[in-house]
Amino acid sequence: MGTSTTILPDLATEIIIPVCAVVGIVFSLFQWFLVSKVKLSVDKPDAKNAFAESLIEEEEGINDHNVVQKCAEIQNAISEGATSFLFTEYQYVGVFMIAFAVLIFVFLGSVKGFSTSFQQCTYDTTKMCKPALFTAVFSTVSFILGAVTSVISGFLGMKIATYANARTTLEARKGVGKAFIVAFRSGAVMGFLLAANGLLVLFITINVFKIYYGDDWEGLFEAITGYGLGGSSMALFGRVGGGIYTKAADVGADLVGKVERNIPEDDPRNPAVIADNVGDNVGDIAGMGSDLFGSYAESSCAALVVASISSFGNTHDFTSMMYPLLISSVGILVCLLTTLFATDFFEVKTVTEIEPALKKQLIISTVFMTIGIALVSWIALPYSFTIFNFGVQKEVKSWQLFLCVGVGLWAGLIIGFVTEYYTSNAYSPVQDVADSCRTGAATNVIFGLALGYKSVIIPIFAIAISIFVSFSFAAMYGIAVAALGMLSTIATGLAIDAYGPISDNAGGIAEMAGMSHRIRERTDALDAAGNTTAAIGKGFAIGSAALVSLALFGAFVSRAEITTVDVLTPKVFIGLIVGAMLPYWFSAMTMKSVGSAALKMVEEVRRQFNTIPGLMEGTAKPDYATCVKISTDASIKEMIPPGALVMLTPLIVGIFFGVETLSGVLAGSLVSGVQIAISASNTGGAWDNAKKYIEAGASEHARTLGPKGSDPHKAAVIGDTVGDPLKDTSGPSLNILIKLMAVESLVFAPFFATHGGILFKIL
Repeated sequence: MGTSTTILPDLATEIIIPVCAVVGIVFSLFQWFLVSKVKLSVDKPDAKNAFAESLIEEEEGINDHNVVQKCAEIQNAISEGATSFLFTEYQYVGVFMIAFAVLIFVFLGSVKGFSTSFQQCTYDTTKMCKPALFTAVFSTVSFILGAVTSVISGFLGMKIATYANARTTLEARKGVGKAFIVAFRSGAVMGFLLAANGLLVLFITINVFKIYYGDDWEGLFEAITGYGLGGSSMALFGRVGGGIYTKAADVGADLVGKVERNIPEDDPRNPAVIADNVGDNVGDIAGMGSDLFGSYAESSCAALVVASISSFGNTHDFTSMMYPLLISSVGILVCLLTTLFATDFFEVKTVTEIEPALKKQLIISTVFMTIGIALVSWIALPYSFTIFNFGVQKEVKSWQLFLCVGVGLWAGLIIGFVTEYYTSNAYSPVQDVADSCRTGAATNVIFGLALGYKSVIIPIFAIAISIFVSFSFAAMYGIAVAALGMLSTIATGLAIDAYGPISDNAGGIAEMAGMSHRIRERTDALDAAGNTTAAIGKGFAIGSAALVSLALFGAFVSRAEITTVDVLTPKVFIGLIVGAMLPYWFSAMTMKSVGSAALKMVEEVRRQFNTIPGLMEGTAKPDYATCVKISTDASIKEMIPPGALVMLTPLIVGIFFGVETLSGVLAGSLVSGVQIAISASNTGGAWDNAKKYIEAGASEHARTLGPKGSDPHKAAVIGDTVGDPLKDTSGPSLNILIKLMAVESLVFAPFFATHGGILFKIL
């Protein structure tokens, strides 16, 4: 099979991928530039605009200078808090990163006793491959690169979010449409930066490694798997640390402020209010960014590993080898077009148009992406090729691979919409939960839990169908590209996801700056839509994590040279049952961490209300800094045990029990983790929106339950508080647990295959 079998020449591939990545980066910087046009400093408007601006001002009846200055001050406080937390977190994580990098080097280098001589290839024994020692070195380098890219993407996301929050608030004075565009554009900055960065770094790494590896593609792509491991291990700490931070502050602020003292959410008298708003940025933005980057890096790695031992790798067909990266490149262009639909082609004018505009983003990007995938599959793949399938090569046609990616893409959309149905207060499930608040908090909790469990059904079917279709067509490679299909519109997914915390913060700033009731209503409408989109984003993250980890699992099984995984052998079954328990253990740790951190926060907030004279009257200022410090310290301390659980499990199981038991553990944790993750994040999202539904009082039904401070509203607040750690700490971190254990097993597979299973060897 010559290289003439693909329409797209190798040189074009070398150009297209980096160009698409650069286009993505330029586009995000352009969006940043547009956001920065909203000024946060007080200066006289130029004569031309003065008249129009002053009309709006009179209409709102606010003394402008005061408000703008206050907004700028609050934004500054939030930005400083978030930056200092992330720096503290990265110091701890940096130490871990270095230690783990050494571990990778030692473990992988020792596979062949640190020898520098060439070895036979694992799959094609007629060829010679590069020494294991060098693969160890390159795996370590790609691990560090993945980790650094992950950290940078999280940090940049947080920077743009804290930059945009006050600007969204100020634009809300001009109307809901203007505010929506600022929040959405800022989300897009993060989405495109992340997608493009991840792609560019991965592409450059592959090309640099190729200089050394030459024709040994098997070794090359094995070393690349470190990139996914680095991305996800940073995401784990970002997600868990950020999640504990944000919820400690949120629960503490809600319990004392809303339930005990009867002051509204985000009231400036509440000492925990700055910590709460900082938390939205470090948890939902920095954590989410790293998380999706990790999924993206891993699904690319899984696809590349399987492809390198298939006909693409054997015939050294560079273009079809880069198929996963080409899909992501087209994804960036598709999302770019899709974004313009929200910001330029159609304008959001009223509150009711916000949610449909965000939902249209998902639909438009999915439809366009389907066309994009068809195009890539046609020009970048030979008509017929073979894929490695547990020891045998399976023949696959290019249209079958197109279907694999397509089924992943559409499954993502279905999961997104089911999540939206169960968490948006426009539909009956959340309204039923709100209605159950009439009889108190207990029924609210019961209804909410039932909703979460029920919301698992359709997403699991969607994942199951996409697994069946893609596996039948193209074995493990099919599943890897299905995961990539789900993540191919990552830029749009992240844009609507980051939009949520930005509008949440905007509302907080409006309340703290003492803006008029009408502005708060606008930001609340943006925020309620943001809650739903955040839930959709989590649905995507969980669905893609399930596919990614299954693909990684397949790559691991191939790499560890296991031909079948038989559930009936005791070695595998004990792994299965223990693996299924791990998500529960992990959730227990994260929930308890949030609880104990919130306890400290509640005590501090109570102390301030009781000891600072004039705090309730609004004459004295609360001590925000102490609350920020409590959250920071608690989350840094508490993120280590759950992190250690996830990182050490594959190592311990692989070394002591061997690869078969480890394959059981991976399968078990995947199967149970997905269920808990979906139900936890949907339950939490539904409780949050049931509370917002009662507060907004938009329908006749909602008005019979509210106003704020009524008994049903208090019951709703309790539900929301219970749901907070579920939807923002346990749920979203679980998808990292699933992926991370799989990718770690894959990276260490050569070591486990040669030296693992000590206990069974002794017995």
